[in-house]
Amino acid sequence: MLDGQRVPRPGASSAREVPAERRQQTRKQWDAALHSLCEASRLRAGIRIGQYVTAVSACGKARQWQWSLSLLGEMGGATLEPDVTFSYSAGVSACEKGEQWQRALALLGEMWELSLPPDVISYNTGISACEKGRQWQQALSLLSGMLQAKVEPDVISYSAGISACEKSSQWQHALSLLSAICSGNLEPNIVSYAAGISACGKCEQWQHALSLLGVMCATSVEPDVVCYNAGITSCEKGRQWRHALSLLGEMRAAKVEPSLSALMLGLARARRANNGSTHCCCSGRCWNFT
Repeated sequence: MLDGQRVPRPGASSAREVPAERRQQTRKQWDAALHSLCEASRLRAGIRIGQYVTAVSACGKARQWQWSLSLLGEMGGATLEPDVTFSYSAGVSACEKGEQWQRALALLGEMWELSLPPDVISYNTGISACEKGRQWQQALSLLSGMLQAKVEPDVISYSAGISACEKSSQWQHALSLLSAICSGNLEPNIVSYAAGISACGKCEQWQHALSLLGVMCATSVEPDVVCYNAGITSCEKGRQWRHALSLLGEMRAAKVEPSLSALMLGLARARRANNGSTHCCCSGRCWNFT
């Protein structure tokens, strides 16, 4: 694969949602890793396993999942045994970043075939790949597989699963995973709560959304603007304008700056309910809808 080939630049799809400075640095690392392999191949020098692992990881960070999988295949063809789970984990990560959930799952299966049991990082990356692909069943299957393999899920594992359920409007499963975090002697983080609240909001389960916000306020996890926005959205969908305005007041008390969308949702709902004007001051700003 590497003999005589010119290393291409990452395409436009690789640059999606990546800051320019970080993108440039990633591209340099990707180029350097592949050029190192090309040079070793040209000189007929022995390619070390570390070079392959570095290249697979660099390709993954550059969202070049095709190159990562190709390099993993070449490692086997060169009779180089992959560096236990790290090289495969890097390949799974490349597929996750490239939104290739099927290929990520295929790599996890291949790890078992090679007697290289995935670790918690590999599983978490696979769950995240399923979340991006809106494959909530597959995400839950991986979580179940972790327990069967005696790999203890961490908060990141559960949070990725909750996010997968949220994207597919599976609020019951999202709440079940939140409960599993607590029963597993873990503490839900703000990502876990935000995804759970959003899942409830999408399905007009405003009572559950407000309950989760209440639980957050009673713990050391303080709601941020994302959590409050999700709660306000759930109240808007459930036509609970008083609760929506109450949340705006809580944001002010907590010194959390509300987003414009949150204000529009809460106040527009109140205006329609009152058939008149609605006035609100929050964080030093005032709005009057007439």
